[in-house]
Amino acid sequence: MQSAIVPIYARADVAFERGDGCWLTATTGERYLDFGAGIAVASLGYSHPHLVETLTKQAAKLWHTSNLFQMPEGERLARRLVDATFADLAFFANSGAEANEAAVKMARKRQSVGGHPEKYRILTFTGAFHGRTLAMIAAGGQAKYIEGFGPKVDGFDQIPASNLAAVEAAVGPGTGAIMIEPIQGESGVRVIAPEFLRGLRRLCDERGLLLIFDEVQTGVGRCGRLFAYELSGAVPDIMTVAKGIGGGFPMSVCLATADAAKGLTVGTHGTTFGGNPLAMAVGNAVLDVVLADGFIARVARVGAFARQRLAELKDRRPHVVAEVRGEGLMIGLKVKTSPQDFAAAARAHKLLTIPAGDNVVRLVPPLIVSEDELVEGVRRLDAACADLERAIGAPSKDAAA
Repeated sequence: MQSAIVPIYARADVAFERGDGCWLTATTGERYLDFGAGIAVASLGYSHPHLVETLTKQAAKLWHTSNLFQMPEGERLARRLVDATFADLAFFANSGAEANEAAVKMARKRQSVGGHPEKYRILTFTGAFHGRTLAMIAAGGQAKYIEGFGPKVDGFDQIPASNLAAVEAAVGPGTGAIMIEPIQGESGVRVIAPEFLRGLRRLCDERGLLLIFDEVQTGVGRCGRLFAYELSGAVPDIMTVAKGIGGGFPMSVCLATADAAKGLTVGTHGTTFGGNPLAMAVGNAVLDVVLADGFIARVARVGAFARQRLAELKDRRPHVVAEVRGEGLMIGLKVKTSPQDFAAAARAHKLLTIPAGDNVVRLVPPLIVSEDELVEGVRRLDAACADLERAIGAPSKDAAA
């Protein structure tokens, strides 16, 4: 029977019915090792007992009341996020795109209440991905997402994320903020140089601009720190977070300093579902685990272990793997075939990966992944590489035992 779903996804021919830790079980009964985590969303894997217990208890009490009333669990989650970061305030939403929309509105409004309504333009960077709304596809600037949807939303200017002098030259009288991902995930796990991010911070301070970090994919321990901005020492004014913060439950947050959020007063922004009791309970449960002593340090350690093993894979399979990049457990394999073909080859060996741009396949396993599971994952990647070598007629070694 033909699907009744709008055909905008190139879905693989597999469906899952349950998950446990880093493993998914298909409706056929086959088990897959998941190095995709729902595109870096299932930060604590599947069926995590603390998350399941928390969600079940909250679901039995209250799902939704709306933001017309107090949200005790939301107040608690906001306080914990503020205390763990540079921020003073939090706004909860449902997706990364919504958090990024809030960040852009916040920056524009701050410039306006500061006497500069003309400073509404946002500098963004080529290769960026900030979401799928009309404003966010304009922010990303990628033609494949913009084409066919009418005039591009005004207010965004893209420049390369490499030359600070070019950024300085691009700042005009209408520029109010700079928005960047510390690691560009969608375009191929491109790590932005720490000195470039620190240069953006200095430039924003000198020119009266707001610095926005999109940490939708990099945040909540993914890069071996609670947030990736800590790796560079460049502290933003506004930061957006989603994906891993809900451990699979749809939620996001826009964090900001009190000064950056100065323009957002009662009635200037809002959401129906954002900050609902279910989301807030789960968000707090995720932080219970991620902020526990040693958890993030372990992510950094196993991430380094994974990259070492993958570097060995690159040396062993140079006809397939060109480069290993990333931080923590946000890892990219630049491959010499299409990332879709590579992901399909890995899937044939019951390993899930995520294709990205720049001929990169993302490896973003749950943060709870063990070293043994990483070793097993690399073994399956090796087997996939061997298959691809045979397909292209390249010299091949037997897949690692």
